Amino acid sequence: MWNGLSGWHFLIIIAVVLLLFGAPKLPGLAKSLGQSLRIFRGEMKQMKDEGGSAEAKSDSAPSASDTKTPDSSAS
Repeated sequence: MWNGLSGWHFLIIIAVVLLLFGAPKLPGLAKSLGQSLRIFRGEMKQMKDEGGSAEAKSDSAPSASDTKTPDSSAS
């Protein structure tokens, strides 16, 4: 993926980022990026856990069509 990029390319990219965002804003930008990645990873892990537990629950839990509700129209 990074085969075509050398050290100079990364240096130029860092310089452009510094010019766009400014040095004082970079720590806040890095912090918010780290928090976003942490939240994303947590959500992905939760989705994987729910996917595995949902398959196990679907075998033992009755479906919505199996449960009977009282008919409110019959008085």
